Amino acid sequence: MTTTEKSRYYDLTEHSAVRDDLRFAVTCVAKHGVVIDCGCGAGADIAYLRAQGFTVHAFDIEPEAIARCQTRFSHDPQVHLSQASFSSFAYPQADLIVADASLFFCPVAEFDRVWERLTGALLPDGLFCGSFVGPEDTMASEHYSRDAYWPEVLVLDERQIKHKLLGFDILRWQEHRVSGETANGEPHHWHIFSMVARKSN
Repeated sequence: MTTTEKSRYYDLTEHSAVRDDLRFAVTCVAKHGVVIDCGCGAGADIAYLRAQGFTVHAFDIEPEAIARCQTRFSHDPQVHLSQASFSSFAYPQADLIVADASLFFCPVAEFDRVWERLTGALLPDGLFCGSFVGPEDTMASEHYSRDAYWPEVLVLDERQIKHKLLGFDILRWQEHRVSGETANGEPHHWHIFSMVARKSN
């Protein structure tokens, strides 16, 4: 994805609607304490989470995403921003971790360790709200142009994801299959698993 395409994507998503899964997770979390927003983009979820009273620790690997969020939340001391990858981010203890459309891009070889660190940061009864790419998604195809968008995509099937969620109570689980266009106008078939899960004591 070119710099211009990334900028257009951030322009289109900066004020995007909050997903039902995140709204649901917020109603289920024991206390509105600390949340980690993984792959925060232009900050739409940060704005919602701050309105709900959370302290937000957010990171993104893209410099433009963090620069936009630094400008947007410059006067809010309860928003802590880091330009970091899943592997390099220093995870604080959290009541809620949000990883929507971001773990897709965690390098496959790093995922097990990242998942260990990410789930280890959740406090007892903490919630994970996230999504994963399924094997029927356009991004999972051998014909998908990784040079044009992203060099490696993490793809997991239902069995693999639920194995990772051992030790969690799954509060919401959805499998999405839909065809359409991306924010940048490219045709795409989505196969996405989304979930909200509570860490067991």
